Amino acid sequence: MSVGRALALAACGLAGGSVLLSAVVVGKQPARGGGDSEPRSGGSAVPSAAPPGLLLLPPTASCPPTAGWIERPAGSGSYWDSNWDRREPLALINLKKKNEETGEEELASRLDHCKAKATRHIFLIRHSQYHLDGRADKDRTLTPWVGREQAELTGRRLASLGLKFDQIIHSSMTRATETTEIISKHLPGVKKISTDLLREGAPIEPDPPVSHWKPEAVQYYEDGARIEAAFRNFIHRADAKQEEDSYEIFVCHANVIRYIVCRALQFPPEGWLRLSLNNGSITHLVIRPNGRVALRTLGDTGFMPPDKITRT
Repeated sequence: MSVGRALALAACGLAGGSVLLSAVVVGKQPARGGGDSEPRSGGSAVPSAAPPGLLLLPPTASCPPTAGWIERPAGSGSYWDSNWDRREPLALINLKKKNEETGEEELASRLDHCKAKATRHIFLIRHSQYHLDGRADKDRTLTPWVGREQAELTGRRLASLGLKFDQIIHSSMTRATETTEIISKHLPGVKKISTDLLREGAPIEPDPPVSHWKPEAVQYYEDGARIEAAFRNFIHRADAKQEEDSYEIFVCHANVIRYIVCRALQFPPEGWLRLSLNNGSITHLVIRPNGRVALRTLGDTGFMPPDKITRT
């Protein structure tokens, strides 16, 4: 691979979008006074030729296409979309609606009515080890000596946190359902909800690609929309009516969790396959009332003995 191509790909990975023009230092810095440029139409100045010591990346640097359902802000550089979950107070009110008596908008009062007050704690649990040789989903049950023990350990760990968990939402696939049943024994009274949205799948074509896992394009098309729907449905700031902080457990799959983490942190979602999760691991996301998101832990299995740690 040429140096120019490598730098172009690196720029794509950092920006997570299209690269218009980049300059990378590859040698000595140009002398002062050189490198004059003339503005193009639109007023922005760009070098007409590469100054000594600089390598210009072409405007057509190839970046992977983005799935149509993922919205990205225009421009480049650091950016945090505060309305990523479409629950920013200003986005929830009708600014044109007037007070019937005074004719004023009473914006401050209406904004306060729409503001979240509580923090959501999201615990994403990957299912335990299961029989890979099962032909159908119902045959892919947890392994008896490792998989079921992993779920026990995860359940004990969650119980030891001393938190008042509100609910356990789990994938309807067998391995996730069995993991949930074992975990729930350590959290009596916590309601369980099954959903097809959290089933395993291919969320989006990974970048860089891998040779050992290449689903058909139609699988990305079908699974990607579903997993994105799971993200939008479950991962968001608290409702304005929620008064107290909540603690929710989601038992699902590695691909789903990795994609959710990338989307929640507003990292390029194509990078999901660069992350790795052990069976029975705990990933902890925090969503503040202002929409800010923090990752407390990613794939934690420090509570398991070494002989119980697997990644299948």
